[in-house]
Amino acid sequence: MSIQAYILIQTDIGKADSVAKAISAIPGVTLAEGVTGPYDVIMRAEAPTMEDFGRTILAKVQAVSGISRTLTCPVTSGL
Repeated sequence: MSIQAYILIQTDIGKADSVAKAISAIPGVTLAEGVTGPYDVIMRAEAPTMEDFGRTILAKVQAVSGISRTLTCPVTSGL
């Protein structure tokens, strides 16, 4: 069973496109798109375990220049 999550991202002004492009290049990211509303980019990612998710995806997302805030929403299965 893998860990999947959506991450909602607020960016600095004018940085949504460059943030989405940088994030889409991270292994494990399955979707990264610009959106309108309180968040500027939404992404979906998956990893084998929560530890892998944090180490290989979240750490790399947080290192992307232009991100001001993130909100991680894990996907629950079986609802």
